[in-house]
Formats: sequence, C-alpha cells, structure tokens
Amino acid sequence: MTLPRTAADVLADHVTMELECIDRMYLNVYVPKLAFADGIAHFFRTHRGQPFVSSALMDPITKGFVAAIHRFVTTEGVDLVPFRKGERKDDVAHAYLADHDGSEQILFVGRAQEKTNVFRTQRRHNPITGKAYPWLVADTSMVNHFYFYGFDDDFGPFFIKFATYFPYVAKCCLLTELRDDPLRWLVTVRSRVRTGRAAGSWCVGCCSAGRARANRGPVRAVSAA
Repeated sequence: MTLPRTAADVLADHVTMELECIDRMYLNVYVPKLAFADGIAHFFRTHRGQPFVSSALMDPITKGFVAAIHRFVTTEGVDLVPFRKGERKDDVAHAYLADHDGSEQILFVGRAQEKTNVFRTQRRHNPITGKAYPWLVADTSMVNHFYFYGFDDDFGPFFIKFATYFPYVAKCCLLTELRDDPLRWLVTVRSRVRTGRAAGSWCVGCCSAGRARANRGPVRAVSAA
C-alpha cells in the first residue's frame, strides 16, 4: 500500500538550499527598577530628593522630554510625520527610503497615539488616622509615541520608538525586510555576533522569521510573519 506523501516530502526532493533569516528584530529598552511602583518611589525619593511620590512629579520631566524631541526635529531639519489611523508605518518608511542616498542618518520622526503601561497616583487613606496619602498604581493609557526612523551603515533601516509618559520605555527595531540585500545583512549580523563586535543585549527581543528557498529555478521568498 502506498502512503500519501506530505508537502514536506514532495518539496524535499526539489529543494537544493534552504535559508532561514530574520525579517525584523526588536530590542525593548527600559530601566528595570522603574518598571514597578516601588522602584519609581525609590527613584523620586532618593535620586530626586522628593519627600513624597506623585505622578505630578512626572509631568515636568515629560514636558522637557517632548520639548527636546521637537528641538531635535527643528535643529536637524527632519520631517515630523503624524501617523494616521490605520496607516502602515512601514509604507511611510518605504517612501523615505526610496529617496534615501544611502548615508547614515535619521530619515524622519513619526508620531502616533498608542496604549502603553503607565503609573498614576491614587488617593488612599490611613485606616487608623484617616489621613489621605498618594499611592502609585499601575495602569494603561493612550499616550503619544515618537518614532525615529533612520538608516545605519551596519544594520540598515531601523526605528526607535519612545513613549512620552514616565518611565519613557522605548523599543528599537531593525527593519531587515526593508533592505535590498537581507541575505548580506544576515551574514553581517552573524559575523558581528560571533566576533563580539556587537553588544549581545540588542538581540534580546522578539522577531519573526523569514525563509528563502532556492529551487532549481530562481530564488523565491516565503514570508512567515
């Protein structure tokens, strides 16, 4: 009796080379001690010398941070692009990369409102004295995020996203699928990691895998994202 063959069995007789590569790679950027309420309280009490902790102390830092971003946009002469609802950010990046001269630079800065983890002040009362006191609690909120899209000589297109609310977490993403030569990029990255030329922490994060197979005809790319 002949058993039915799977698609993998059929392809195994025709595939001469198989290569797995990375479509994009994320690095989450944050200060571990500011990821929970006790750490934030310690920061404001010891580092900032505040007698009590409240989310009101975060507002001046936020305003200064946003003002610095706008100064950067003005000083560097890059576009500030508000992302529209439903718009693919990669499509905007494609348009800027099409006119890019290949030099290392920030291409544009994007802005979008997105949900993120935040800390707010909640008023609580001492069960004995009844006196009110502020208490930090974790929450989520829609806040502005700024995307710095750029091009790096070694890693190609990338963006760094900053939240504009304390503790200002960020995310760095290497957009390898936007490169014209993703296979050369993969070899470069592996070489740098093996020789210790790149910091190991940048490759910690989540990534989607892409796969290219070379048949007896031309190479075709199969997206697994």
